[in-house]
Amino acid sequence: MIKSLFFLFFFTSLLIDGFSQSTASLKISADSRHITHENGKPFFWLGDTAWELFHRTDKKEADLYLENRAAKGFTVIQAVVLAELEGLTVANTMGEKPLHDNDPEQPNEAYFKHVDYIINKANKLGMFVGLLPTWGDKFNQAWGVGPEIFTPENAYAYGRYLGKRYKGKAVIWILGGDRNPADEDDLAIIRKMAAGIREAVGSRQLITMHPQGGSNSAEWFHEDDWLDFNMFQSGHGKLNNPNYQVTEKLYHMTPTKPVLDGEPLYEDHPINWNPEEGWFDEFESRRAGYWSMLAGACGHTYGNHNIWQLWLPERTPISAARTPWTQSLNYPGAFQAGFMKAFFESFEWQKLMPRQGIIENAPKDPGKEMVAALASDGSLLLAYSPYGANFQLNLREIKAQQITISWFNPRNGEFIDVGTIEKTNIMDFDPPSDEKRGNDWVLVVKGG
Repeated sequence: MIKSLFFLFFFTSLLIDGFSQSTASLKISADSRHITHENGKPFFWLGDTAWELFHRTDKKEADLYLENRAAKGFTVIQAVVLAELEGLTVANTMGEKPLHDNDPEQPNEAYFKHVDYIINKANKLGMFVGLLPTWGDKFNQAWGVGPEIFTPENAYAYGRYLGKRYKGKAVIWILGGDRNPADEDDLAIIRKMAAGIREAVGSRQLITMHPQGGSNSAEWFHEDDWLDFNMFQSGHGKLNNPNYQVTEKLYHMTPTKPVLDGEPLYEDHPINWNPEEGWFDEFESRRAGYWSMLAGACGHTYGNHNIWQLWLPERTPISAARTPWTQSLNYPGAFQAGFMKAFFESFEWQKLMPRQGIIENAPKDPGKEMVAALASDGSLLLAYSPYGANFQLNLREIKAQQITISWFNPRNGEFIDVGTIEKTNIMDFDPPSDEKRGNDWVLVVKGG
């Protein structure tokens, strides 16, 4: 029997009604593994990188983008106030720059009214805004246009200003902005900005840090009280990048904090920034999501190379962007990201723990590696096979003798029910169809 999860996320009541008092703010779960709403309901982070949203869209374009993402099930829109692409020197589509005299203590009210509009619209649609106060070239111009404008003192004032302005909104704060701190001044700037935000918002809103590719927030800030959860960027350089390894490494750190990949490879991005090496497609995009989720992540961020920069033919493309963002909205990877969220939310996914040791006789080739997770009560096991290769599982930790088996297809959101069978400790599994790239499946084993 085949059944679909598509209806589970398409135009849900949350997207229609926006946030209630119990869902508008978030907190860390009691076990420090996940994010929850105030009412205790698990929050699944399904992010999208729209870094230039405040800078490169007018109201009509912002509405188009946000309504599209809400309909697909996204829960977090990641966008930057002081944008990367000449965000200080080139006015936004409304003709406004964010700061007077490039001074963080002199915000331009007209610019921030447009930011207000977009945040309010996202919140009305039931989505949080992952709000980056600035792209990192404004404090560490290792590359990019900058200029560097932050000191620890004005970073604190700017953070407090933003915090006061958006403390009543459904916002998650993301510091850093694709830059690692290069010295003590950079560390102080990030920490002071966090302190300014925290003074304004208290504990009502969460804060994390977005580093540059190949890095993670725990490298500098894991023990900082303001860092509520860890974020890493697996990035766009390596084909078959095993991002699940970073997820699981951070999952096991102490003190325990939730973790997610906040910028994996982008769909339609040239591999290693070189079009001659090919382009990342929807398979690589969704594989990064399932790899990370079954390694212990509290959610995942999808990205499209044309959308983060809001590319249109009249704009200079960054890193060979080639498809207008309005067309890229409906690339297959975005739909499949919504399937992934609906899939996990059909279970008590917050109980899952990474259990790679239960996998036996599975492919070890780069890109074909399997990941698996087991519910803490032994009632559910999920195993992801990127190429649909045969494998074995050790099922000793599933207590029930009768188990129900099904296969989930990440490409179309459908289940294939296999049925209920007698469990043996070591079992062989053969995913549907032949082994090949993109024939990925999730095995679902339910016990009890």
